[in-house]
Amino acid sequence: MAEPLDRDLADLPQALRWREWMARVEAVLFASSEPVSRDVLARVVGRDCALDLLIEDIAAELAGRPYEIARVAGGWQFRTRPQHAPAIRAARGEGEAARDLTRTEALVLTVIAYMQPVTRGAITRLTGREVSRDLIARLHRQALITRGPRSPEPGAPHTYVTTPGFLTLFGLDTLRDLPDIEALEDAGLLRPGSDGAIGLPVAGEEGE
Repeated sequence: MAEPLDRDLADLPQALRWREWMARVEAVLFASSEPVSRDVLARVVGRDCALDLLIEDIAAELAGRPYEIARVAGGWQFRTRPQHAPAIRAARGEGEAARDLTRTEALVLTVIAYMQPVTRGAITRLTGREVSRDLIARLHRQALITRGPRSPEPGAPHTYVTTPGFLTLFGLDTLRDLPDIEALEDAGLLRPGSDGAIGLPVAGEEGE
């Protein structure tokens, strides 16, 4: 049986203890394909470790490297820097980036992100266009949304909510990091309709 991990490392000088904690946290992040929460990282460092400062020190050492530590989905994760995406795609033989969201998918995802939990019928009313089951299924297959609680409306339809994958994709820590709707409208990324519906700018608009 493996011996329990010595988290506090009280026998080490402070500088060496800090370096060992940094190495442990970096190893855990490196080994994980998902964001790692504070509670998980706390399992490998001592009680007196200032975890935020520790991660800042790791991030500083990664300056100039092709990857960084990102604060996403309530935890931390290693990710490659955006400027290296073409090289990664070329190495994988992909040629092109993974399929982008269509404008309709992006609009529906925006409504779900801001109004969740929300039913498909409510999304249709808010966007002013029919939202098909196939569109919802595509967002679900990409792990961007999932089913929420049933609505108290007649028939108890399913509602939809965003997932941690949504936060990771858009580099958000929590949903509180979403910009204000008014800011999106001011930036021209959303357009309010006279009937209360919201939409994307019409120039070049495509269907599903």
